Amino acid sequence: MSELAANDYATRIRRGQYQALRAANKELVDLYWDIGESLHRKQESLGWGKSVVETLASDLQIEFPGRNGFSAQNLWLMRQFYVQYSERQKLQPLVREISWAKNLVIMARCKDDLQREFYLRATARFGWTKAVLQHQIDNKSYEKYLLNQTNFDQTLPPAIRDQAALAVKDHYTFDFLGLADKHSERQLEQALVQNLRRFLSEMGGAFTFVGNQYRLEVGGREYFIDLLLFHRRLRCVVAIELKIGSFEPEHKGKMEFYLEVLDTHHRMDNENAPIGIIICRDKNETIVEYALRTTNKPIGVATYTVVPELPEPYRNELPSPQAIAERLRLWDHQRRTQDE
Repeated sequence: MSELAANDYATRIRRGQYQALRAANKELVDLYWDIGESLHRKQESLGWGKSVVETLASDLQIEFPGRNGFSAQNLWLMRQFYVQYSERQKLQPLVREISWAKNLVIMARCKDDLQREFYLRATARFGWTKAVLQHQIDNKSYEKYLLNQTNFDQTLPPAIRDQAALAVKDHYTFDFLGLADKHSERQLEQALVQNLRRFLSEMGGAFTFVGNQYRLEVGGREYFIDLLLFHRRLRCVVAIELKIGSFEPEHKGKMEFYLEVLDTHHRMDNENAPIGIIICRDKNETIVEYALRTTNKPIGVATYTVVPELPEPYRNELPSPQAIAERLRLWDHQRRTQDE
């Protein structure tokens, strides 16, 4: 059998295994939904309380030894699961696309329907593990996705557009650096490299480090990119420029130059086009918007602080619920179009 034929069979087997797991997961979530609905109705009509549910849990565990899914605590969670989503028809199909454990994380930590919708869709689409999901919530990926300023919709292919948007935050907190509020760009860069593991975690977890002061040679002259990373899911290098002041339009021009050189001379055959992130101390969103309109290179502009607290505009300028819902609707439409 040729290697090509073997690869074809392997692909089919993996696809079948994935579909089987997905079907089994849906069945399990449906089962827990039905149990939760029954418990809710029994509680409403018969006044079932703690002792009755504990007795039921004991009986089920005797009937199904070795299954920890039927503890009293989990039975109450099934009821809560049903109550939370029984009147939210838009979210009901989404909860069946991810595991019970991930549903519990979202149910416990996301109190807003739009926030839940975001994490439900992202977990299903990008295959986040429970640990990655928790990390994304800890890092406020929902808020940063809604606020981030990139031109990815216009410059990246649909296959990686959404993942790229999630890979670039609107704001980074480098409170682990121990830097004074006043510092140089070189001090910032060196501190990030010296705290590489925490830096990559703050960037989002899917990045690997390529180098700092990454050398480019063009026309007999040398140029240096502050930081060069590689994003494993996007399969592309990510150039990062650090600015200790406000964003200026000329910063975009320099990044365009770097991305063109990387794309022409450093990009490997199996990689996507490089992406640039300009990380500034602060930015005027209108200036950023106009600057990014005039480039065909994928660039994001973010801010940073060296203290844990986020800047006031970040905390108070989330889009309206209607705007968030529309953005999630467009995101879902793009996903469905790609899957067809």
